[in-house]
Amino acid sequence: MKETRYIFAIKEAMEEEMDRDENVFLIGEDVGLAGGSFGASKGLYEKFGPERVVDTPISELGFTSLAAGAASCGLRPIVEIMFMDFVTCAMDSIVNQIAKMRYMFGNQYTVPVVVRMPEGGGLNAGPQHSQCLEAWFAHVPGLKVVMAATPHDVKGLLKASIRDDNPVIFIENKTLHAMKGMAADAEDDVVLPLGKADVKLQGSDVTIVTASRMVHESLKAAKILEQEGISAEVVDLMTIQPWDRQTVFESVAKTHRLVVAHEAVKQFGFGAEIAAAAAEEIMDELDAPIMRVGAPFAPASYSLEKYYVPSADNVVSAVKSTLERTL
Repeated sequence: MKETRYIFAIKEAMEEEMDRDENVFLIGEDVGLAGGSFGASKGLYEKFGPERVVDTPISELGFTSLAAGAASCGLRPIVEIMFMDFVTCAMDSIVNQIAKMRYMFGNQYTVPVVVRMPEGGGLNAGPQHSQCLEAWFAHVPGLKVVMAATPHDVKGLLKASIRDDNPVIFIENKTLHAMKGMAADAEDDVVLPLGKADVKLQGSDVTIVTASRMVHESLKAAKILEQEGISAEVVDLMTIQPWDRQTVFESVAKTHRLVVAHEAVKQFGFGAEIAAAAAEEIMDELDAPIMRVGAPFAPASYSLEKYYVPSADNVVSAVKSTLERTL
């Protein structure tokens, strides 16, 4: 293990997988000579050359479609969408082609495409560069959706995503890019399983289910609550499609209260799916209403972004609300 930044852990995962498998290549806008808009591919063009680190025109639909064809022919493309907001231009390729190709052709070939995209607010990038749209993709059969919170997790999950024979939407929160933390060395080759959650903090009074940046806000909230004698368990989903029902439900069976927190707008976010599943499948384990934390149902505001993006205080309020109520 070594200390590194989240963005460098992404680069290391891609580099190690490109070293391991010559079929892996990276494609997107400014991924080559510029080293990526956030520096995730710095140095890869010089090491692997223009055939494996491919700079493209500004055409998300075009190069994502190219990746779909390449994957069906045996290659393993990593597609970088510069901002998640721009994935709207490639929705036909991802939703109608990549997600369905393996199913429509009777599993005659695999579709190992990883689509990386930074999301989220907090950097005053405005309403067209700050959205969290993971729920769109989690709703589409055929896609896996990954959201990593730490350098260790982003590296291990990205390596797993690249090796997966199915398409993976790999979402990185921009505010985490500069975060420092421990990550595995290349020789350790740590690959984390997709679809498995991680209990980041043990607790007994309430379960907080979350992912990505909100893992850290939830851990901050847990420290605040601890000072008031409230013990919160924080479950990091890591993969929101498929999500780890067993770990979540086991935690709720222990605490009997549930809060789901994500940065995306609260309405129709992945928290709604988890809340509905808990209500349908383990209602007897719940002692209070389920609470959700999310952004307001409005475009991200440039000038009011610090109030728009959910924080630890919002999680604390939700926890107290569920503790004050009973079914």
